[in-house]
Amino acid sequence: MTARPERAPGSALPSGGAMRVMGSETEYGIHAPSAPGANATMMSARVIQAYAQVTRQRAAGGAETRWDYTDEEPLHDARGWTVERTSADPSQLTDQPPVLDAEAIAMAYGRDELDHDGDDESGSLLMNMVLGNGARLYVDHAHPEYSSPEVTNPRDAVAWDAAGDLVVLAAVRRLAADPTLPPINLYKNNTDNKSVSYGSHENYLMPRSVPFGDIVRGLTPFFVSRQIVCGAGRVGLGQDSSRPGYQISQRADFFEAEVGLETTIRRPIINTRDEPHATADKYRRLHVIIGDANLSQTSNYLKFGTTAMVLSLIEAGLAPKVEVHEPVAALQAVSHDTSLTATIRLLDGRRVTALDLQWMYHEAAAKLSQDAGVADAVDGDGHTHAVLERWAATLSQLDNNRDAAASSVEWLAKLSLLEGYRQRDGLNWDNARLGLIDLQWADIRPEKGLYHRLLSRNRMQRIVDGQAIARAVAEPPSDTRAYFRGRCVSSFSKDVVGASWDSVIFDVPGYGRLQRVPTREPLRGTEALTGGLFARHHEAAPFLAELLGLGTTPPPG
Repeated sequence: MTARPERAPGSALPSGGAMRVMGSETEYGIHAPSAPGANATMMSARVIQAYAQVTRQRAAGGAETRWDYTDEEPLHDARGWTVERTSADPSQLTDQPPVLDAEAIAMAYGRDELDHDGDDESGSLLMNMVLGNGARLYVDHAHPEYSSPEVTNPRDAVAWDAAGDLVVLAAVRRLAADPTLPPINLYKNNTDNKSVSYGSHENYLMPRSVPFGDIVRGLTPFFVSRQIVCGAGRVGLGQDSSRPGYQISQRADFFEAEVGLETTIRRPIINTRDEPHATADKYRRLHVIIGDANLSQTSNYLKFGTTAMVLSLIEAGLAPKVEVHEPVAALQAVSHDTSLTATIRLLDGRRVTALDLQWMYHEAAAKLSQDAGVADAVDGDGHTHAVLERWAATLSQLDNNRDAAASSVEWLAKLSLLEGYRQRDGLNWDNARLGLIDLQWADIRPEKGLYHRLLSRNRMQRIVDGQAIARAVAEPPSDTRAYFRGRCVSSFSKDVVGASWDSVIFDVPGYGRLQRVPTREPLRGTEALTGGLFARHHEAAPFLAELLGLGTTPPPG
């Protein structure tokens, strides 16, 4: 057998398999049943404020700090240019903090509540925060968004993504307990079925040396077909759901381009945002916008695990040599075909199914990971073998045993539930009740959400248990820089005035100026490297002095 690859703390991850730095972003659907005309941005701000109140996250203590926008560069394009701000769509300007004026805040909260519960002395509303688990919670236009901390494997990606559901659930509970405020419901889905879609994004660290054209060629056929494994399912066809039916993906009908920088208009299959949040000449952050928001742990696990393995194939120059004719049309055709029998035309004239494409990628990934020595069940990297096994089992079930697949593949689990209602009550796909059932599937409240009902009855498979998810709400991952960020926020929040993916900013008495600690290497700042530092210091000044190599003495002011 090949020995399991070893690595020193902060060194590169084993290559050729499913391990890499990755993370998720989830924009939650939001609705106030008793106030249907309420401003969604103000409601989203209320969610952020509620979570701050739940955890007592104030500048004087707790586990919260403000987001630092200094290094945000949303208009850099991976193809080699930067879009002018004057020609960019406003939704692309994510390097600007969201703003609600005083009147809007008063309308959302009431002036008396703002006076007592505002975030700071100026009475501004908290809309953007870094959490003690290393995640970011903020208002992204008209939605509350949770961005998970960086992790190194698909299992942890599932845990810290699911932690976001518990974070926003706690906020919803807080709002529901206040009789003076209209309750707010949140949904882990991707469309309001009235022509509006909102994102569930993934991020993967890659070497900058990989040509972007290779990424496009290697990923496009994979993304066209990946939805059969990780689609969340949706009632209705077309962006506005005006045509009756059911489809595999919530997002497919909203994509209009093959490659591009936009995320909310002219959505591309391959997004070109070049914002690495890391050492720029060494890394790129692949920003994936085509995935659905998954409640199913298995679908989420395969979404991260298989994509990580395909990126390994691309880096090695071993991705399957297939090119899809008209990828956008093929993406939507696959989504509309729940029988999985529709064929996709390739540029070489062949016609293949989405299952065929997935098997091609699986075969190539299995060979590469075996050759690299990371796929063995005992002596591999600890993750790749499990991803390959579950990927193959899921594809086989989709081909031969759909009833078994319904306990793991989200779109099929939802379809099975909907078909039960259709048969029992004689409902056609254009019946409005089915749309409501679709929405209820995504409700984050366990007592209301249909997914959670199936999960409680063991009709949906788990990858991680509830205790692991609860820990992920409060604790950062131990093996990335998220550990340093989260521990700084939870241990020294009164002295941390800002943080981002690649920096933590301290304002400590005696230093005379702000101290920015860069965290540009995603595999530095781990527990192995900094855990002892946190254990030795309970105050920010000596912690920072040792970190900066100053002994126990701050620099002269």
